[in-house]
Amino acid sequence: MTENLYTTLRAAWTPRADAVFLRLPDTSALTFADIDRLSAQHAAVLAACGVTAGDRVVAQVPKSPSAVALYLACLRVGAVYVPLNEAYTFDEVAYFLEDARPTVVVLAPGRALPPGGAPTLLTLDEHGRGSLSDWAAAAEPLAVIVARADDDIAAMLYTSGTTGKPKGAMLTTANLRSNAVTLTEFWGFRSDDVLVHPLPIFHVHGLFIALHCAMLSACEVRFLTRFDVHAVRDALQGATVMMGVPTFYSRLLSAPSFAAADCASMRLFISGSAPLTQLVHQAFVERTGHRILERYGMTETGMITSNPLDGERIAGTVGYALPDVQIRVVDDGGMPCQDGSVGVVEVLGPNVFAGYWDMADKTAASFRKDGWFNTGDLGSLATDGRLTLAGRGTDLIISGGLNIYPKEIEVLLDEIAGVEESAVIGVPHPDLGDAVVAVLVADDDFDVSSVAAALDGRLARFKHPKHVEVVRELPRNAMGKVEKAALRRAHEHRFA
Repeated sequence: MTENLYTTLRAAWTPRADAVFLRLPDTSALTFADIDRLSAQHAAVLAACGVTAGDRVVAQVPKSPSAVALYLACLRVGAVYVPLNEAYTFDEVAYFLEDARPTVVVLAPGRALPPGGAPTLLTLDEHGRGSLSDWAAAAEPLAVIVARADDDIAAMLYTSGTTGKPKGAMLTTANLRSNAVTLTEFWGFRSDDVLVHPLPIFHVHGLFIALHCAMLSACEVRFLTRFDVHAVRDALQGATVMMGVPTFYSRLLSAPSFAAADCASMRLFISGSAPLTQLVHQAFVERTGHRILERYGMTETGMITSNPLDGERIAGTVGYALPDVQIRVVDDGGMPCQDGSVGVVEVLGPNVFAGYWDMADKTAASFRKDGWFNTGDLGSLATDGRLTLAGRGTDLIISGGLNIYPKEIEVLLDEIAGVEESAVIGVPHPDLGDAVVAVLVADDDFDVSSVAAALDGRLARFKHPKHVEVVRELPRNAMGKVEKAALRRAHEHRFA
């Protein structure tokens, strides 16, 4: 297929072009026709900056309609959209720019461009020189939509590895289209749905999963700039669907007055990006009468499995493989495990990414010769194919729905004067899912309060340790490897 993903999305909403697409907290709204025009104007700016098919456009911008228009503009001109978490620091962004080698960088007002490259710098939602918003408002909409093949790269999202060096996961037109079409049908999206959207749009969940389903079904999105309990409760009135991370649901439950009346019009609550505890799942049922639908996916694959829309949603499981997606659980030798036995989860399907940008060795190491992708997650399959996750094969920490890899924190901790060695782990947290704990081998007079200052400005706030412990030595196995499982057991009740 050579159809641009934007063409697919626009064809779906065209019959409802004058219907509301994004409704904002101030009650203003943009229709599908508005976003079509706005994305065409942003596409004109990108073209004027020399962006052509295959070029990378890096964006570290606040959640806004303009940010959505920028993503769609990249699709229109065939550029590779590279969204970055707003919390990333100047130093972290410098790495991404050096690695991605973008033609254009779009930053939030007040942010500076790190040295080392010479891409065009634009700012979003700022009036004055270099303002993409102002430039787009004055631009003649670009009518041309560049043809793209299924295997052309449409987006690149960075995901860290255990080495601490982030990898650019390349997502193709076919990857994004297959997940969008499948999920829109699988979750029963329709034009009269109203989606509550409190997620950020710098990752797969908020940008691709939520917005693509809304665009393909031509439904309204209540576009919240961030999660706030009061704002979400207001948005739920008259809404039908909400997508969120487990932290959102635990915070709603923390409001004593939150109850079934808040959810009277709702047909579906979806949770992902981190494991949903059985405790939160059951508490939500008891409080609202709704069973949250948990699904499973990752940056490299989009969605892999889902509990059924119609059928039993079992707490602690992530459901069945989506249509056209295959999953299997294998042992260390790559042989299929027996039903119920824990092994590594692998996936094969049109949703699986093309590989890691400029990292052929990492790509090769992630795939079997027969094409199956190793997720690095541990799980087991029931006889009927239902998947239950048993943990992560890596040391990945998911806090508030955001991925955190210990190595990049440990590298910085080890640089602090007085620290001999460090180990970073994630432990259960009632609100965040996982919380970061740093265990340090350090001088007797080491001041743990110095850790925050040492990381400030070098590491995004959500990655900072919530607790720092100083010990004489780290537990190790016979091979000398730090036993992080032992550390997790020692701190598992830290935030209980």
